[in-house]
Amino acid sequence: MYQVLYRKWRPQVFSDVVGQEHITRTLMSAVKQNRVSHAYLFTGSRGTGKTSCAKILAKAVNCEHPVDGNPCNECASCKGIDSGSVVDVVEIDAASNNGVDNIRDLREETNYMPSQVKYRVFIIDEVHMLSTGAFNALLKTLEEPPEHVKFILATTEVHKLPATILSRCQRFDFKRIAPEHICSRLQYVSEQEGISLTDSAAFLIARISDGGMRDALSLLDRCSSFSKEIDEELVLRASGIAGKEHIFRLTDAVCKGDSKSALEIIDELYKSSCDMERLMISLTEHLRNLMICLTVDDPSRLIVASEAELEKTRQQAESLTLETVMSCMETANEAVAEMKKGAGKRIAAEMAVIKLSSPSLSGDNASILRRLSALENGAVLHTPAPKAEAPVQTVREEAKPVEPKPSVKAEPAKKTEAVPTKDTEEQKTVPETAEKSEAEVNSEISPAPAAQGAFGKWNQVRKLIAERDPMVSSFIGRSVATVKGNVLYIKDANPLLADFIKKRENYDVIEKAVSEVSGAKYKIAIFGAEESEKPSAEVRNEPSASGIEAILQKAKELDIPIIEQ
Repeated sequence: MYQVLYRKWRPQVFSDVVGQEHITRTLMSAVKQNRVSHAYLFTGSRGTGKTSCAKILAKAVNCEHPVDGNPCNECASCKGIDSGSVVDVVEIDAASNNGVDNIRDLREETNYMPSQVKYRVFIIDEVHMLSTGAFNALLKTLEEPPEHVKFILATTEVHKLPATILSRCQRFDFKRIAPEHICSRLQYVSEQEGISLTDSAAFLIARISDGGMRDALSLLDRCSSFSKEIDEELVLRASGIAGKEHIFRLTDAVCKGDSKSALEIIDELYKSSCDMERLMISLTEHLRNLMICLTVDDPSRLIVASEAELEKTRQQAESLTLETVMSCMETANEAVAEMKKGAGKRIAAEMAVIKLSSPSLSGDNASILRRLSALENGAVLHTPAPKAEAPVQTVREEAKPVEPKPSVKAEPAKKTEAVPTKDTEEQKTVPETAEKSEAEVNSEISPAPAAQGAFGKWNQVRKLIAERDPMVSSFIGRSVATVKGNVLYIKDANPLLADFIKKRENYDVIEKAVSEVSGAKYKIAIFGAEESEKPSAEVRNEPSASGIEAILQKAKELDIPIIEQ
């Protein structure tokens, strides 16, 4: 009869257990020195080796010829335990035997001496499912069992166990198995089974299994039912999840406010039999990766992905803000929760992507922060209503940012240009270096989407500065940068950043790093969070003020620092 892979390749000795060396070494040493405790507690997520280690320990303590703490698997005791013919090793499923009467029966059994091996071993799986009365009935026996009895408890939810049980056991925490260890084991099993498994497919299986070896072997078994030639595409089909390319496209669509494209992608995946709940979980995981890229200098340590996929994730993260990503994660999580309640999965997914594409439809705090962040970064929010130029955005475009190198001098302006058909808030003073034509001035103050946007290499700049000058890095560690013309604007809520960059040595560090990373020469300027305020009526409606005086007055109202020379 065919035996599934995770049962066929269950570890038979401690050395076969993958990714739990901190536990297997301790157990082998205890067996070798004959210092095996009367009660053990194995805890950890599913498929990490708890039950396998319990069975191996039961064999090791009863083995007639142990080898360095491992069972020999050749003696009558080892073979009998493997086949299940040794009645002295008892496995109990606490999920279905969780009453007081079941534990009383177990307690009675402990009084009998073993009939075939040295020790009676009771393996209680999912022990957290026992009732309160059952735990109380187990306490005394667990604390002082007969010398011929060993208890091994296993659970995935250790927080549900009473402290009285925990204090009577030696506890071992099983970690999630690292992807590289799962890949190595999958390749070994594939070779033994005559299966051709590509490295990318093995890595994808490891990522989907989420640190569980049993889940990984089960998915490998499912894929091998399709074909003995397993590649990444086959794993995607067998697991019923969307490929990462679809996730990147979907993320781009929702972050750009393109509801039409997002719904088309959902429809395409639905027709391909993609599970909508799994799709939203994958989207949430991808948004989490974007969050890590925006927060951590070296995301490769926290993201399980190939080099190419990680680089693509980095590039996508550079065009987004942390507020946008966090808002999208919250909405996607809510969609997954609704799907688990039994709601129509396709409808829930479509509602979620529309909310993601149109943050104005949501009134929660995360969506409000996302919309504010979009306004600060000069982005256009996708809303059902006709778009109108926001006064706040106009002020941010027109307010002159403070640059460390040039200074604003309180002297009469050489020339002031004003558009007579608009408010005087659009007046601009020609820089001191040279007079400019009216067209040139208007081109400077008018929005220029083609000439502005997020500075795509700002994360690289911050990383380079962190290596050279930790002090400067600490001030710009959470900042973002945008470019308009030949000026790079650093945006951060830190009120001390402007004064800090005024110093020549700090300015030079940033300017040099930007130049080296981008290969272009940029002026460095500061945009603070306080600049989004609207100017007062006095500045807006004072026709007699000169251009430079209007700028100075506006700067004072916005609390923009001014360098006096």
